[in-house]
Amino acid sequence: MSRNPLHRESHKLHKAGWLRAAVLGANDGLISTSGLVVGMAAAGAELNTLLLTAAAGLTAGAFSMAAGEYVSVSSQADVESADRATEARELAERPEPELHELTQIYTERGLSPALAAEVARELTAHNALGAHLRDELGITGHNEARPVQAALASAAAFIVGAVLPILAVLLWRGPGLVSVLVGATLLMLAALGALAARLGGAPMLKGALRVLFWGALAMAASALIGRLFGAAPVA
Repeated sequence: MSRNPLHRESHKLHKAGWLRAAVLGANDGLISTSGLVVGMAAAGAELNTLLLTAAAGLTAGAFSMAAGEYVSVSSQADVESADRATEARELAERPEPELHELTQIYTERGLSPALAAEVARELTAHNALGAHLRDELGITGHNEARPVQAALASAAAFIVGAVLPILAVLLWRGPGLVSVLVGATLLMLAALGALAARLGGAPMLKGALRVLFWGALAMAASALIGRLFGAAPVA
């Protein structure tokens, strides 16, 4: 007797929460810290000043990203919690109108009125609140707001991105630090963009190019400001 193996599907949407925070954090860490160092180097800053600038940018940026993500996602979680409480109260006080509402949702999605009513009754008997959260409000387990997870992922990714300019300053001893740092930053941005696109199921080239555009713009602006206001620019 043949057995049919359990079919499991892996969807990209399940990764959306942490992927967004990680990509945003890494890109921000790389661009902002590199931009700071490029601007200071173009202005002729000494090695110790460059390292201090990079370290300060890393520290402040990581905490800023963590705080921003936590506050933002916490606000989303508060909205979800309020909607959950509202639905629970409505189900307790007005079960029949809520059942009719669920039936209407399934009818609008293409089920016949009779089948929609049967499905609504079955799901209400199984888990009424879960059915309304999912089908009325779009709140499911994989897209539920997780503030702490988003904050930690964002801060950790920012630190990873910010490490590159620090390593460049520490390891490069020849001339042309600005050029080396800009080139390394753009290469890393392209790799991050391509990786994020691949994880999200999008074309890798498109992902790399859109990150490269904004990264190159940021590097050019930072170098220009450094050269305009610096007294002794570094080659």
